[in-house]
Amino acid sequence: MLPIIITGGPGAGKTSIVNHLAARGYATFAEVSRTLIEQQAQLVDGILPWHDLPGFADLCLTHMGEQKQQAAQHSVAFLDRAIPDICGYLAEAELEIDARYIEASAGYHSQVFFCRPHKAIYVQDDVRPYPFDGALAIHDALVAIYQKLGYQVVEVPWGTLEERAAFIESTLALSTETLS
Repeated sequence: MLPIIITGGPGAGKTSIVNHLAARGYATFAEVSRTLIEQQAQLVDGILPWHDLPGFADLCLTHMGEQKQQAAQHSVAFLDRAIPDICGYLAEAELEIDARYIEASAGYHSQVFFCRPHKAIYVQDDVRPYPFDGALAIHDALVAIYQKLGYQVVEVPWGTLEERAAFIESTLALSTETLS
């Protein structure tokens, strides 16, 4: 099965769902962009998306491409964001989306699981410096770009981690026996 993307705007519980799926035995891959922001923030001339979004997008493309290759080696693998997210962030910022981002956006499972930002869990911090309305704008840009790229957007209903993970498994007709 091609790598499965769990995405959506910030503050939607994506990482918690991915971690829950990992605890259930699935191969999972952490959000590259958040890790890169944390690393780049430690550097004197670090590349941060709010200062140099095109440069940061390029950095993400390299790492997310490697992650996609690693994920493809598993029978079932979930990714916390993926290359099409780069296109969504560039679109939301009204920047040009280079063809290499579009080309690299192929090769994922046709269904993409979207988690909508939820005000109850949204936290504005150093890695997420915009207000909740900004998270919703990013979410909408991501939905639009994934649809434009030909992916089927599947909204994950709000609920407990168990309910949300079970929804994803059910939609994909997965069970932990799939892992054996």
